[in-house]
Amino acid sequence: MNKDALFCDGTSDYRFPPEPEEYEKVRLKFRTAKDDTDEVYLFAENGKYQMKKSYTRGVFDYYEIEWQLSSEPFSYCFEIRKAAEVCYYNRCGAAGEIIKLYDFTIVPGFSTPDWAKGAVIYQIFVDRFYNGDTANDVEDREYIYIGQPSEKVKDWSSPPAVQDIHRFYGGDLQGVMDKLDYLEELGVEVIYFNPLFVSPSNHKYDIQDYDYIDPHFGRIVADGGDTLFESDTDNITATKYQKRTGDRINLEASNALFIKLVEAMHSRGMRVILDGVFNHCGSFNKWLDRERIYEQQESYEKGAYVSADSPFRSFFHFYNENDSAWPYNSEYEGWWGHDTLPKLNYEDSKMLVSYIIYIAKKWVSPPFNVDGWRLDVAADLGYSNEYNHLFWKHFRKEVKEANPDALILAEHYGDPTEWLHGDEWDSIMNYDAFMEPVTWFLTGMEKHSDERRMDLWGNADNFVNIMSHFMSNMLTPSLQTAMNELSNHDHSRFLTRTNHIVGRVQQLGYKAAEEGVNKAVMRIAVVMQMTWVGAPAVYYGDEVSLCGFTDPDNRRTYPWGNEDKEMMEFHKKLISIHKNEKPIKTGSLRMLFWERNILAYSRFKDDEQIVVILNNSKDLREITVPVWQAEVPVIGRMERLVYSYEDGYTIEPDEYLVIDGEIVLNIGRHSAVVMRTMNNKTGHKEDIFLKQ
Repeated sequence: MNKDALFCDGTSDYRFPPEPEEYEKVRLKFRTAKDDTDEVYLFAENGKYQMKKSYTRGVFDYYEIEWQLSSEPFSYCFEIRKAAEVCYYNRCGAAGEIIKLYDFTIVPGFSTPDWAKGAVIYQIFVDRFYNGDTANDVEDREYIYIGQPSEKVKDWSSPPAVQDIHRFYGGDLQGVMDKLDYLEELGVEVIYFNPLFVSPSNHKYDIQDYDYIDPHFGRIVADGGDTLFESDTDNITATKYQKRTGDRINLEASNALFIKLVEAMHSRGMRVILDGVFNHCGSFNKWLDRERIYEQQESYEKGAYVSADSPFRSFFHFYNENDSAWPYNSEYEGWWGHDTLPKLNYEDSKMLVSYIIYIAKKWVSPPFNVDGWRLDVAADLGYSNEYNHLFWKHFRKEVKEANPDALILAEHYGDPTEWLHGDEWDSIMNYDAFMEPVTWFLTGMEKHSDERRMDLWGNADNFVNIMSHFMSNMLTPSLQTAMNELSNHDHSRFLTRTNHIVGRVQQLGYKAAEEGVNKAVMRIAVVMQMTWVGAPAVYYGDEVSLCGFTDPDNRRTYPWGNEDKEMMEFHKKLISIHKNEKPIKTGSLRMLFWERNILAYSRFKDDEQIVVILNNSKDLREITVPVWQAEVPVIGRMERLVYSYEDGYTIEPDEYLVIDGEIVLNIGRHSAVVMRTMNNKTGHKEDIFLKQ
């Protein structure tokens, strides 16, 4: 039996419809080598069912069966027989036995938004992207946060400080508006914003007011009040900050600007994802008011820190519930013990649950019309795993009713399987099945640059096995919408990882992040990002070779006027390939060949095929790739779309001969090539001998 010919996945070529409804009939397909099997069975929980050979194309036979779904998940694998030989096929490929963990699974009624499948995402950390409105800049000593006064950074090109949370460069939503032409030209389809709501930090993962966009990102129409004196140690007299972030005129104007921005992005075909920080809020939050920002503002009710009679008291878990602990009860639970990040107390507050659900629906509904949520530390919400699941089921139901096309994407480290059964999250930030395996294989570095592993650097077996395992744990609709990142606001920049320097900026200094980087390896990573299954997510500045160690150094400002134009143009080309080649967004993935430092894989759909080959070694390599496994005609030609090599890249056309189903090519050190099948006028050579 030719096991290399066996193939099936959850894409539309092998499952139709790919996202069936409850009680719908689904047609399942399986591929074998031509005239190479006696019987193919669908193996389900209640038995096995023989499939019929429906047609032959090229060197393959295709077997089909129609299956009546119920409302319950349906798991299955395949049994293939040839004489006395028996083989099973699951999501990880051919196996000698049934492995239930790797069964194919259909969840009737579960789908993810079509716009999000393979969408090109651009992540913006707003304060560091572009300053379009200097009138809303945070002022020096406007307020104090974690013992430090706010600071307005005067030099856009200066690096972040080691203690950076209170420092602001002035990036804002008007700046994003001003750069929409750039983003559209780059090829961006979705913008994911780090948090935008009123918050005291530059990262804004400590929400102060979920109802409004921060006026420092939006509009400050009504200004006034005073900044703090050097002798001030709290925010009671931070009247400028109180005015700017509490006056409804500023808040409504900021929301209006956001509406205008979303409309402008939608008019260009771009979608918008907001960051939802619902596990915890911030000590400045109006429900708590630890900083006493709202205590003196009559239009706001008293916060739970200020008054025992606060309507928001149940929103937080106070260790001391005696009324004598108020006013100013500081004995409340903080996330990971941080009193600046009070944990929200869902289990004990139906009012809190209702409010957060209201917020979740508000922003995906008119007039804001946001297209989805990225959920911060989503698995941490609540005090128990049981409650966590109950909440996200509720969240999904309400958000999807408000906007059926909204995406629900969660931040999660580790195995996300229990949240990806079709009734909670749509998908995840794809650490396990993209960022980490790609980083280890190409650089041997941990994603924070905290560790170097020579045993994983270039280890193709590890890469393929890890990818197969973690991809098999995700339903196909989740896999196709997973956020595939090389860098983000929590980890070192990928380009910095290519220098193999272990450590952080406080020990090594800023220059070390830029020294000895390998742009050729960065380009290989971009090739993988733009041709793998999922939604490629570019962290602002990666496209122009921005460097940086982990937080806060990874949050350097976008280098307007000093961009690496070659890297930018390379991103544009790869994004164009990603968007325009039909197999890449929702097609099948097949590993074709791998050995140390070498990977070759294909994306294919209908009668089109893309083949990607990369060499992460320091040597010129001759590689033979069995492209027939990806349904490339066994005699024909493939054309080169892009070739990245050590000193640059080229989009000059070139052709490769396919002979006996294989391509033989020489590929330089630290190189990658993307090619597609040309129209084959000679047709399939069906009598080709394929190795058994």
